[in-house]
Amino acid sequence: MNGTPILEPVEAYELWAAHYPAHAHNPVMRTEERAMLELLPDDLTGATVVDAGCGSGRYVRHVLARGAARVHGVDLSPAMLARAATELGSDMSRVVLSEGGLDALPLDDATADLTVCGLTVGHVEALQPALAELCRVTRSGGYVVCSDVHPIGHALGWLRDFKAGGRRYAARHTPHLYSHWHAACARLGLAIEQVREPMLDPRDIPPDAHFDRKALEVPVALVFLLRRVGVSVPGWQS
Repeated sequence: MNGTPILEPVEAYELWAAHYPAHAHNPVMRTEERAMLELLPDDLTGATVVDAGCGSGRYVRHVLARGAARVHGVDLSPAMLARAATELGSDMSRVVLSEGGLDALPLDDATADLTVCGLTVGHVEALQPALAELCRVTRSGGYVVCSDVHPIGHALGWLRDFKAGGRRYAARHTPHLYSHWHAACARLGLAIEQVREPMLDPRDIPPDAHFDRKALEVPVALVFLLRRVGVSVPGWQS
Protein backbone atom coordinates (compact mmCIF):
# COMPACT_ATOMS: atom_id res chain seq x y z
CA MET A 1 0.00 0.00 0.00
CA ASN A 2 2.96 2.30 0.43
CA GLY A 3 3.26 4.84 -2.35
CA THR A 4 -0.45 4.76 -3.27
CA PRO A 5 -1.57 8.32 -4.12
CA ILE A 6 -4.18 9.57 -1.63
CA LEU A 7 -6.81 11.67 -3.41
CA GLU A 8 -9.49 13.97 -2.05
CA PRO A 9 -12.83 12.09 -2.14
CA VAL A 10 -14.40 14.07 -4.99
CA GLU A 11 -11.30 13.53 -7.16
CA ALA A 12 -11.13 9.85 -6.25
CA TYR A 13 -14.75 9.12 -7.07
CA GLU A 14 -14.58 10.99 -10.36
CA LEU A 15 -11.93 8.44 -11.37
CA TRP A 16 -13.68 5.48 -9.75
CA ALA A 17 -17.23 6.16 -10.97
CA ALA A 18 -16.93 4.50 -14.39
CA HIS A 19 -16.23 1.13 -12.74
CA TYR A 20 -18.22 1.53 -9.52
CA PRO A 21 -21.22 -0.86 -9.49
CA ALA A 22 -24.45 -0.21 -7.61
CA HIS A 23 -24.00 -3.23 -5.37
CA ALA A 24 -21.62 -4.41 -2.67
CA HIS A 25 -18.59 -5.50 -4.67
CA ASN A 26 -15.99 -6.57 -2.11
CA PRO A 27 -15.99 -8.55 1.18
CA VAL A 28 -15.95 -5.46 3.43
CA MET A 29 -18.92 -3.92 1.60
CA ARG A 30 -20.87 -7.17 1.74
CA THR A 31 -20.23 -7.40 5.48
CA GLU A 32 -21.24 -3.77 6.03
CA GLU A 33 -24.34 -4.15 3.86
CA ARG A 34 -25.67 -7.16 5.75
CA ALA A 35 -25.48 -5.20 9.01
CA MET A 36 -27.08 -2.12 7.44
CA LEU A 37 -29.95 -4.08 5.91
CA GLU A 38 -30.69 -5.76 9.24
CA LEU A 39 -31.19 -2.32 10.76
CA LEU A 40 -33.34 -0.88 7.96
CA PRO A 41 -37.11 -1.28 8.30
CA ASP A 42 -38.44 -4.15 6.19
CA ASP A 43 -41.44 -2.08 5.10
CA LEU A 44 -40.83 1.50 3.95
CA THR A 45 -44.14 1.89 2.15
CA GLY A 46 -44.93 5.59 1.76
CA ALA A 47 -41.70 6.74 3.40
CA THR A 48 -39.41 9.52 2.22
CA VAL A 49 -35.75 8.48 2.45
CA VAL A 50 -32.53 10.45 2.13
CA ASP A 51 -29.39 8.61 1.00
CA ALA A 52 -26.50 10.89 1.93
CA GLY A 53 -23.40 9.92 -0.02
CA CYS A 54 -25.50 7.80 -2.35
CA GLY A 55 -22.69 7.02 -4.78
CA SER A 56 -23.89 4.79 -7.61
CA GLY A 57 -27.23 4.13 -5.89
CA ARG A 58 -26.60 1.00 -3.83
CA TYR A 59 -28.86 1.89 -0.89
CA VAL A 60 -31.28 3.84 -3.08
CA ARG A 61 -32.09 0.52 -4.73
CA HIS A 62 -32.52 -1.25 -1.39
CA VAL A 63 -34.96 1.29 0.06
CA LEU A 64 -36.95 1.43 -3.18
CA ALA A 65 -37.27 -2.35 -3.03
CA ARG A 66 -38.70 -1.97 0.48
CA GLY A 67 -41.39 0.42 -0.73
CA ALA A 68 -40.01 3.93 -0.25
CA ALA A 69 -42.22 6.47 -2.01
CA ARG A 70 -39.47 9.05 -2.61
CA VAL A 71 -35.69 8.89 -2.28
CA HIS A 72 -33.38 11.90 -2.27
CA GLY A 73 -29.87 10.79 -3.20
CA VAL A 74 -27.05 13.26 -2.51
CA ASP A 75 -23.41 12.87 -3.47
CA LEU A 76 -20.39 15.12 -3.84
CA SER A 77 -19.33 13.53 -7.14
CA PRO A 78 -21.17 14.46 -10.36
CA ALA A 79 -19.71 11.36 -12.01
CA MET A 80 -21.15 9.09 -9.31
CA LEU A 81 -24.55 10.78 -9.60
CA ALA A 82 -24.49 10.19 -13.35
CA ARG A 83 -23.62 6.54 -12.69
CA ALA A 84 -26.51 6.30 -10.20
CA ALA A 85 -28.98 7.71 -12.73
CA THR A 86 -27.85 5.09 -15.27
CA GLU A 87 -27.98 2.23 -12.76
CA LEU A 88 -31.43 3.17 -11.42
CA GLY A 89 -33.07 3.42 -14.84
CA SER A 90 -36.87 3.35 -14.62
CA ASP A 91 -36.72 3.66 -10.81
CA MET A 92 -35.65 7.29 -11.29
CA SER A 93 -39.36 8.20 -11.28
CA ARG A 94 -39.19 7.94 -7.47
CA VAL A 95 -35.69 9.40 -7.07
CA VAL A 96 -34.24 12.91 -6.93
CA LEU A 97 -30.46 13.15 -7.23
CA SER A 98 -28.58 16.23 -6.03
CA GLU A 99 -24.95 17.27 -5.77
CA GLY A 100 -23.77 18.16 -2.27
CA GLY A 101 -21.51 17.25 0.62
CA LEU A 102 -22.37 15.69 3.98
CA ASP A 103 -21.67 18.95 5.76
CA ALA A 104 -24.13 20.92 3.58
CA LEU A 105 -26.93 18.69 2.27
CA PRO A 106 -29.09 20.55 -0.30
CA LEU A 107 -32.32 19.49 1.40
CA ASP A 108 -34.94 21.11 3.63
CA ASP A 109 -35.14 20.42 7.34
CA ALA A 110 -37.07 17.28 8.31
CA THR A 111 -37.22 15.97 4.73
CA ALA A 112 -36.81 12.30 5.60
CA ASP A 113 -38.56 9.66 7.65
CA LEU A 114 -35.31 7.70 7.31
CA THR A 115 -31.80 8.83 6.39
CA VAL A 116 -29.18 6.37 5.18
CA CYS A 117 -25.45 7.06 4.99
CA GLY A 118 -23.29 4.12 3.96
CA LEU A 119 -19.47 4.16 4.12
CA THR A 120 -19.30 7.93 3.61
CA VAL A 121 -18.65 9.73 6.91
CA GLY A 122 -14.99 8.71 6.87
CA HIS A 123 -14.55 10.98 3.86
CA VAL A 124 -15.20 14.04 6.05
CA GLU A 125 -12.63 15.09 8.61
CA ALA A 126 -15.08 16.39 11.23
CA LEU A 127 -17.79 13.94 12.30
CA GLN A 128 -20.15 16.24 14.21
CA PRO A 129 -21.02 18.65 11.34
CA ALA A 130 -21.87 15.68 9.12
CA LEU A 131 -24.05 14.06 11.78
CA ALA A 132 -25.69 17.43 12.39
CA GLU A 133 -26.76 17.53 8.74
CA LEU A 134 -28.03 13.95 8.83
CA CYS A 135 -30.02 14.90 11.93
CA ARG A 136 -31.33 18.15 10.39
CA VAL A 137 -32.79 16.50 7.29
CA THR A 138 -34.46 13.75 9.37
CA ARG A 139 -37.80 14.50 11.00
CA SER A 140 -38.24 14.31 14.77
CA GLY A 141 -38.62 10.66 15.73
CA GLY A 142 -37.10 9.52 12.44
CA TYR A 143 -34.10 7.25 12.03
CA VAL A 144 -30.58 7.49 10.68
CA VAL A 145 -28.81 4.28 9.65
CA CYS A 146 -25.13 5.01 9.18
CA SER A 147 -21.96 3.02 8.59
CA ASP A 148 -18.25 3.49 8.09
CA VAL A 149 -15.11 1.42 7.80
CA HIS A 150 -14.15 0.39 11.33
CA PRO A 151 -11.42 2.64 12.79
CA ILE A 152 -9.33 -0.43 13.58
CA GLY A 153 -8.81 -0.79 9.83
CA HIS A 154 -7.15 2.61 9.68
CA ALA A 155 -4.89 1.59 12.57
CA LEU A 156 -3.86 -1.48 10.57
CA GLY A 157 -3.05 0.65 7.53
CA TRP A 158 -6.02 -0.25 5.33
CA LEU A 159 -6.86 2.15 2.50
CA ARG A 160 -10.06 2.94 0.61
CA ASP A 161 -8.22 2.00 -2.57
CA PHE A 162 -9.20 1.29 -6.16
CA LYS A 163 -7.75 0.98 -9.66
CA ALA A 164 -8.26 3.42 -12.53
CA GLY A 165 -6.35 3.63 -15.79
CA GLY A 166 -4.06 0.81 -14.70
CA ARG A 167 -2.96 2.65 -11.53
CA ARG A 168 -3.92 2.21 -7.90
CA TYR A 169 -5.30 5.16 -5.91
CA ALA A 170 -6.97 5.66 -2.55
CA ALA A 171 -9.60 8.11 -1.31
CA ARG A 172 -8.75 10.14 1.79
CA HIS A 173 -10.37 8.61 4.84
CA THR A 174 -10.50 9.84 8.44
CA PRO A 175 -11.19 7.33 11.24
CA HIS A 176 -13.97 8.26 13.66
CA LEU A 177 -13.84 6.37 16.95
CA TYR A 178 -16.92 5.14 18.81
CA SER A 179 -16.22 7.79 21.47
CA HIS A 180 -16.47 10.47 18.75
CA TRP A 181 -19.85 9.11 17.64
CA HIS A 182 -21.12 8.91 21.20
CA ALA A 183 -20.12 12.49 22.01
CA ALA A 184 -21.51 13.93 18.76
CA CYS A 185 -24.81 12.08 19.06
CA ALA A 186 -25.25 13.27 22.65
CA ARG A 187 -24.75 16.89 21.56
CA LEU A 188 -27.09 16.62 18.58
CA GLY A 189 -30.02 14.79 20.13
CA LEU A 190 -29.42 11.53 18.27
CA ALA A 191 -30.16 8.49 20.41
CA ILE A 192 -27.92 5.50 19.67
CA GLU A 193 -30.43 2.65 19.39
CA GLN A 194 -28.12 -0.10 18.14
CA VAL A 195 -24.47 -0.54 17.21
CA ARG A 196 -23.04 -3.33 15.08
CA GLU A 197 -19.37 -4.20 14.55
CA PRO A 198 -19.59 -6.97 11.94
CA MET A 199 -16.69 -9.23 11.01
CA LEU A 200 -15.87 -10.69 7.62
CA ASP A 201 -17.50 -13.90 6.53
CA PRO A 202 -14.68 -16.08 5.13
CA ARG A 203 -17.12 -17.32 2.47
CA ASP A 204 -17.07 -13.84 0.91
CA ILE A 205 -13.33 -13.99 0.27
CA PRO A 206 -12.20 -15.48 -3.07
CA PRO A 207 -9.68 -18.34 -2.68
CA ASP A 208 -6.99 -16.43 -4.59
CA ALA A 209 -7.52 -13.11 -2.80
CA HIS A 210 -4.51 -11.18 -1.49
CA PHE A 211 -5.49 -9.42 1.72
CA ASP A 212 -4.43 -8.74 5.29
CA ARG A 213 -5.26 -11.94 7.20
CA LYS A 214 -5.81 -9.82 10.32
CA ALA A 215 -9.03 -8.68 8.65
CA LEU A 216 -10.57 -12.02 9.68
CA GLU A 217 -9.82 -11.33 13.35
CA VAL A 218 -11.24 -7.81 13.75
CA PRO A 219 -14.49 -5.97 12.94
CA VAL A 220 -14.39 -4.30 9.54
CA ALA A 221 -17.32 -1.88 9.86
CA LEU A 222 -19.02 0.29 12.46
CA VAL A 223 -22.79 0.49 11.91
CA PHE A 224 -25.31 2.60 13.82
CA LEU A 225 -29.06 2.83 14.15
CA LEU A 226 -29.72 6.35 15.42
CA ARG A 227 -33.02 8.05 16.25
CA ARG A 228 -33.63 11.77 16.19
CA VAL A 229 -35.08 12.32 19.64
CA GLY A 230 -38.82 12.85 19.42
CA VAL A 231 -41.87 10.68 18.97
CA SER A 232 -40.78 7.27 17.69
CA VAL A 233 -42.59 5.57 14.82
CA PRO A 234 -44.31 2.27 15.75
CA GLY A 235 -42.85 -0.72 13.95
CA TRP A 236 -39.75 1.10 12.75
CA GLN A 237 -37.35 -0.17 15.38
CA SER A 238 -35.31 -3.18 14.32
